[in-house]
Amino acid sequence: MDRRAWLGERRKAVEAAYDALAPEYAQDPYPVEVQHRFVARLLETCPPDGIVLDAPCGTGLYFPFVAASGRRVVGIDLSAGMLEQARARSIAVSLMQVGLQELSFDHEFDAVMTVDAMENVAPEDWPIVLANLRHAMRDGGHLYLTVEETDEESIDDAFAELTARGLPVVRGEVIEGDVAGYHYYPSRAQVTRWLESADLAIVEEDTEPADGWSYWHLILQAR
Repeated sequence: MDRRAWLGERRKAVEAAYDALAPEYAQDPYPVEVQHRFVARLLETCPPDGIVLDAPCGTGLYFPFVAASGRRVVGIDLSAGMLEQARARSIAVSLMQVGLQELSFDHEFDAVMTVDAMENVAPEDWPIVLANLRHAMRDGGHLYLTVEETDEESIDDAFAELTARGLPVVRGEVIEGDVAGYHYYPSRAQVTRWLESADLAIVEEDTEPADGWSYWHLILQAR
């Protein structure tokens, strides 16, 4: 199977899964203590009347946080189902159905948040997505980015299984039967190289362990 065609199938599967889960998605959130702290930190970097891009916004979990801080929020998401839930909050000044790979904003935002999303982005698209997020921010703006991580044994096991099935995978890709259907786990060294190429500098970071996985939380500044 052609890799680009396979990745296209995976992306459609992710979109369909989120559409199906959207009505109940907000009822069972991940542990969010560190996320709350980093969202608050991101908002502190914005002017009092600033505007924030939530990409992807999902059900709009963090819309009330942005609004309560006095800032405005724009949301984008690939999932129509997620956007329907976000629209019901009546908070965002604008909502658009678009993927991270297709973002085309031109230095319009004081801050951007990309939370619980990059694990669904293929390695070929990471540089594209980071460049799009960087281009969406005004110079000196900040980006809150989460990077999901898992143990090396799980990554090796998944790679062996998927290659044995004849799928055109690279190491770090995992197919799961839950919400995502596709995860990619890059190394921190690789992420750091991509961030440098996108002119994004790490200004704050933390790691949040969970059950068998973790999140690397990053506040990045556009250079």
